Formats: sequence, C-alpha cells, structure tokens
Amino acid sequence: MKGHLKNLLNIAVVFSLSMALGFVTQNKIVINGIILVFIIHWILYIPANIFKTEKFYDLSGSLSYISVISYILYSKTQSFESGLGEVIISLAIIIWSARLGTFLFLRIKKAGEDKRFREYKKSWSKFLVAWTTSGMWVTICSACAMTAIASENIIELNTIFFIGLFMFVFGFSIEIIADYQKTKFRSVASNKDKFISSGLWSKSRHPNYVGEIILWLGISVMSFSNLEGLQYITLISPFFTYWLLVYISGVSILEKSGQEKWGHLKDYQDYIKKTPKLL
Repeated sequence: MKGHLKNLLNIAVVFSLSMALGFVTQNKIVINGIILVFIIHWILYIPANIFKTEKFYDLSGSLSYISVISYILYSKTQSFESGLGEVIISLAIIIWSARLGTFLFLRIKKAGEDKRFREYKKSWSKFLVAWTTSGMWVTICSACAMTAIASENIIELNTIFFIGLFMFVFGFSIEIIADYQKTKFRSVASNKDKFISSGLWSKSRHPNYVGEIILWLGISVMSFSNLEGLQYITLISPFFTYWLLVYISGVSILEKSGQEKWGHLKDYQDYIKKTPKLL
C-alpha cells in the first residue's frame, strides 16, 4: 500500500509540474493541450495495464505529439491569424514523432519486450508512473513550440527561424541515418553479439541522441521569436531533452549495458576511449 501511495504522489507531482509549465505560458490553448496529452496517456494506459504490455508505449508518445500539435495549430487558426512558421514547426514535430514512434514500435515488436518495463509492469501504480512521465516528456519537450504556435502573434520567418529550421533538418537527418545504420548492422546475423562502431557510430557512441538533442534545439530556435516574458521558461525543452537522454532513459542505461556485454573486450575499451559519448 505504501508503494502505491508513493507512486500516486509521484504522479501528482509530475502532472502538477507539467501544468505549472502550462500556466507559465498564460495561454488557455496550451493549458488545454497539456491536459489532452495526459488524457491520451491515461486512456492508453488502461489496456496496457490490463494486458501487461509496453509495446505501444512509444506510439502513445507519438500520438500525443501529433494530437496536441494538431489541436493547437487548429485552435490558433480558429482564434487568431496563422502563418507559414506555425505550419512548418507543426509539421516538423509531427513528422519527427511519427517516424520515431513507428521505428520504436517496430523495434520492440521484433524484440518482444522492452526490458526497462519488467519491474514496472508488476505494479499498476508504478506502471502508471511510467505512462504519466511520458506525458511530462511530451509536455516539456514541446512546450516552447506549443506556446509559439498558440500565440496571438504570427511566427516571424526571419534569420533566426531559418537557422532553427536548418538545425532541425540537420539533427533529424543524423537521427534517421544513425538508426538506419544500427538497424542494418543488427540485421546481419554475424553481428548479433557485436557492438557497432562504423558510420556515424565511429564519431559518437550515441549519434541518434545527438540528432534528437540538436533537432529539439532547432525547434526551440524556430519558436524563439514568438515567446515573451515568462514564456521563455519553455525554452527548457532542449535542456530537458539532453538531461533525459543522457542521464535518465538513454545514454546511462546503454553505457551500463555495453560494459556488461563488451566491457571485457579490448576492442570495446579502445572504442570507448577514442569515441566521445556524444560529441
């Protein structure tokens, strides 16, 4: 019982922090969008908990991104004048989320499970924490974009905007290429128990995460001109992405797993020494 109460408290804290970020924007459309994100996650949690599956966990994040950005763009066009900048940022996030969600879904479908959720699925409240945290991930990462799109003003297509667009395209390309190279490497039977050190993976141990950090930085830069006052707090997005990928769900887990699998190999130790974690 204490475990469930602790998890429910964590859920309340996560939701409250996300809503606080929404109130900072002082925009009703953004606040409603954040609520929509959590509703989607909590509804999808129900069948996930019943069947004890995490297979569509990543797809729920993609669905949330697509739904909330579409809702905010539509609401903007109904209330205020909208411009090309809003459409470009919206399409960038929708295309990125659809691609990543599909990629992760197919990967977990092939693997059969995501080992990170083995313990979470044993407790309904702990599993709910994971789904709620995903809602916070969507909220914080897209907060600056949501705020910029929902603003009464039109996003300026200035030099800063196009620098941000270039950063997004550059980061998105890195992520796609890195994922493709690793998938192709894994498809070779003889590479089953080997680590990849070719292509972009010879320049960085986690190039896909480098790409994701850069693309979210690009989204923030594109959104910058339409923020004001306390709304600049939403620029936490790329920093949150970096913190999440490096210290929580990505790099730290994979680095530990890599040491367990290949730490005894000299080739792996040499790879670790000469190849940066990110850049």
